[in-house]
Amino acid sequence: MWRSRLVATSSLFIWGFSSWLVLTWTVQAEQLVCGALVSALMAAILLPVMDGVVRPWALLQPRRAVAAVRLVLVCAARIAVANLRLARRIWSPSRPLRSGMVVVPTGTAGEAGLVGVGILSSLIVDNQLVDLDRGHDLLQYHAVEVPPPGSDRSEVVTGGTEGMLGPLLADPGTHPSEDRT
Repeated sequence: MWRSRLVATSSLFIWGFSSWLVLTWTVQAEQLVCGALVSALMAAILLPVMDGVVRPWALLQPRRAVAAVRLVLVCAARIAVANLRLARRIWSPSRPLRSGMVVVPTGTAGEAGLVGVGILSSLIVDNQLVDLDRGHDLLQYHAVEVPPPGSDRSEVVTGGTEGMLGPLLADPGTHPSEDRT
């Protein structure tokens, strides 16, 4: 029992500290110590309320590593294209602005998948997640350019992020209270 709690706490700490490093993007001693303390505190606070923790070293499995690299590359490309489109729109204010709200269905099961889809699709400046309706499996976005009627809005808004996240998420057969590999 204590071993699984130690692994779960260590996993939460590693995820938190990795996020801290990405967000601060610095290696100053003060930043590292502060990040380590915040990550340890958050791991201790979050452990009792977490159903399961994906171990960070699970990304080293070939299937997940390939999926993670693919997801990063696709999202980076979509971010670059969206930023160029937004810059063009700003430099050419005469272009018509068709912004608005878009509701798209989601097939993502579980909180990890929803968080992944929401965050990754919101990093792309074209669409920002506004609301989530878990009861009806719908995501609501504010879109800079609302997709035309009849188009596959899910593909336009989330860009297939849900499908690319699949291999990164835990296998559907695992119990939520078990530590995931």
